[in-house]
Amino acid sequence: MALEIVNNTILKPYPSSINPHTNVTIPLTIFDRAAFDLHVSVLYAFRPPMPSNEAMMQGLAQVLNIYPHLAGRFTVDEQGRPCILLNGAGVRIVETRIGTTLAESLPFEPSHELTNLHPPIEGVEELLQIQLNRYTCGGLVIGQTAHHRVADGQSMSYFFAAWARSVRGLDVEVLPYHNRAAVSIPRNLPMCEFNHRAIEFKEHKAPPVSASIDPSSPSIVNLVIHYSAEFVAQLKKQVCQGGSRYSTFECLLTHIWKKMTLARRLGDDEMSQVRVAVNGRARMKPAVPLEYFGNLVLWAYPRLTVKELVSENHSVVAKAIHDAVIRVDNTYFQSFIDFGELSKGEGLVESAAAMGNMLCPNLEVDSWLRFEFHELDFGGGAPCAFLPSELPVEGLLLFVPSYKQKGSIDVFIAVSEDHVDSFKRIAHSLD
Repeated sequence: MALEIVNNTILKPYPSSINPHTNVTIPLTIFDRAAFDLHVSVLYAFRPPMPSNEAMMQGLAQVLNIYPHLAGRFTVDEQGRPCILLNGAGVRIVETRIGTTLAESLPFEPSHELTNLHPPIEGVEELLQIQLNRYTCGGLVIGQTAHHRVADGQSMSYFFAAWARSVRGLDVEVLPYHNRAAVSIPRNLPMCEFNHRAIEFKEHKAPPVSASIDPSSPSIVNLVIHYSAEFVAQLKKQVCQGGSRYSTFECLLTHIWKKMTLARRLGDDEMSQVRVAVNGRARMKPAVPLEYFGNLVLWAYPRLTVKELVSENHSVVAKAIHDAVIRVDNTYFQSFIDFGELSKGEGLVESAAAMGNMLCPNLEVDSWLRFEFHELDFGGGAPCAFLPSELPVEGLLLFVPSYKQKGSIDVFIAVSEDHVDSFKRIAHSLD
């Protein structure tokens, strides 16, 4: 990829009365501390015409006033708690030129090469980084990295929508809800009803990737599997036979879980589980505003034997997923908040898989089907591609609305090279 860096700087919020709170420390909630302790990278590709880089940066500087956390830095307060310091230190902006047209580069598929389209994610103090990759045709790929402990995917979807409106000279329609303390209030007598210390957290941090990977082990291959609207409809009909009703997400996860289990050629008695992200905004009571900016996600863990996954029909697997997700309810979220109160001062380590890990026989899945990233409009129309730059964990899945057809879905999946051919052969089979 012929890429030339033409500018690398720090962009600070424009001076504004919108955000008068400077040098305020915001303690991370227990939900923030359970999130990945790393930058998450995403790419957004837009065909020309697109606004100039100057216009993109002006809009970003303005919107950072209502999203000041992204322009802050991590710190520790007097009590030793990890916090975000709202100091307006700014976000990193990298501008590049690419000597081809965007059309010549499409379609994109996650790969290590695509990581060149966003700033490095290691050794970074900035909480948000943006790389503006300009093609000879005027097309633009926005490479974004944001630290996950600042915000989850739902939050970042609202931020990007606000940025896009700012670039177009429009008022921000939906203002963020920033009261992190209000969504993490423990009960008068905190009580843990679940073993959060062993579910959302673990005893020790994983060793560095270089020390944890055997050079002789299979490499991780990133695949993009497209499921048409017709396939999704047929799959839902098969999964929901007998009157049961399951979401598109549950139906497609059922299908992928079964196929990945077959491709991995596991023993009948082995257990397989899926780590399923569950958004707490609508599950907590009272409900938290959708525009809450921060992390508010926990995880469900449906588990089945390989024999059950292979031999049982789709509806049995879908029910296991559905029932596990249902159990992550208001009671579970409140128990987790209480755990946060009771574990204050502890150096908790999140249970998320480290980069380079092989999850087999398990999976982990995130769904972006309900986010509105695919409807972003900076003035030149919706993006023509929206994807992670790379999935670095074997068994990690990401569901994204496809641009090829309304109602269709692209599944980004990291697969061991030993299982790629087997999985691709059966990925669209409904048998």
